[in-house]
Amino acid sequence: MTEDAITKDDEGKRVLNADGTAVGRIIEVRDGYGYVELDPSTTETIKAKLGWATKSEEAHPLDEGSIEEITDEEVRLRGTL
Repeated sequence: MTEDAITKDDEGKRVLNADGTAVGRIIEVRDGYGYVELDPSTTETIKAKLGWATKSEEAHPLDEGSIEEITDEEVRLRGTL
């Protein structure tokens, strides 16, 4: 499955740069932005998948213009984070 709009269902997914390098996970989706935690803990990853996580001060906002593809397992970026 491929989508082009980021939703709450994408929380917990891995985020990959255009070259395939894993850079983090979507911790929270809010107001059209996905917030990426670089190297989140296992606990934060599980919380994100359950919809319980909240972004930290270090989370990077990711808008839909930066996204190349969203699949069932990951979010691929057009460039790098």
